[in-house]
Amino acid sequence: MSDQEALRKIVHVDMDAFYASVEQRDRPELRGKPVVVAWLGRRSVVCAASYEARPFGIHSAMPASRAERLCPSAVFVRPDFKRYREVSRQVREIFLKYTELVEPLSLDEAYLDVSRNKLQIETATKVAKAIREDILARTKLTASAGVAPNKFLAKIASDWRKPNGLFVIQPHEVEDFLTELAVKKLPGVGRATAEKLTDLGISTVGELREIERTKLQERFGKFGSRLHDLAHGIDNNPVAHNRVRKSLSVETTFERDRLLSELETVIDDLAGKVWKQANGMSRQGRTVVLKLRTHDFQLLTRSLTPDQPPHSLDELREAAFQLSQRVDLSAHTRYRLVGVGLTNFTDMQAQPLQSDLF
Repeated sequence: MSDQEALRKIVHVDMDAFYASVEQRDRPELRGKPVVVAWLGRRSVVCAASYEARPFGIHSAMPASRAERLCPSAVFVRPDFKRYREVSRQVREIFLKYTELVEPLSLDEAYLDVSRNKLQIETATKVAKAIREDILARTKLTASAGVAPNKFLAKIASDWRKPNGLFVIQPHEVEDFLTELAVKKLPGVGRATAEKLTDLGISTVGELREIERTKLQERFGKFGSRLHDLAHGIDNNPVAHNRVRKSLSVETTFERDRLLSELETVIDDLAGKVWKQANGMSRQGRTVVLKLRTHDFQLLTRSLTPDQPPHSLDELREAAFQLSQRVDLSAHTRYRLVGVGLTNFTDMQAQPLQSDLF
């Protein structure tokens, strides 16, 4: 671990079963019951599952139909993202009470650098405890937190005593903590990488630590160097509190596959939703993107960067329709998903103004 990390105090806060917990808070009749937040439908996926639903094997991103089979008594609730965003805003205000260095990862989790906190609380552990108490008092919801010298350790720690837990990894505890940790817990180690590591006889971080950096680079390329650093508890990535949004998109998955000729109304609706979200931003997307997934899961994307970025919903819709005409698959091809998005964001004040023609 570097000297820079030894001075850094990172807190990772993760709301417990966030969407499901909001529903149980606002609807007392759901408390103590297995709640699944999802749209019911053959192709819908689980957005969140309450802790009462998890013993049945239900988890987020699982097909909703499978969740229904695993727990026929589960209560399915349609997601209400407007409400979740409002609670997330309240939690974010609490974070900012302690530090400006906040990096949201999603509506329900964020990194905070509290190396120097606004309230001059002497330890990061006490800061994390105070934040969790504030969240409970204001939202009536629980949050778990991890405290560590860097981001990747703090995120692992926040999951250690869920739900409603706090776990701290002190700088001098890092090596011992990592030694018996399963390598699949490291960020970026998915199924394929875990299988390759298993082939090398590596299942724990302690075993990974014994492998030289050059050997890991030979096997895993650039990520091999990252694996070597993680095995030694090194992560110099700062909390990116000023990270700007790079893209914005909305998509939908159909109950039944559709022809491209049937998607005009859907594309129109998606463009409207994208424009509504983009309209409140201080930055402007220059590139319009259309995303399609065929019945056999082939992914297609088409993009268009006009001379001037879309300045109205009509211009965004027109660009999206133009992109749909650039799809060169058979007219009989059916699609299971369509999405519309904006990317290539720049500050509005940096946009050149089009001069009047007359």
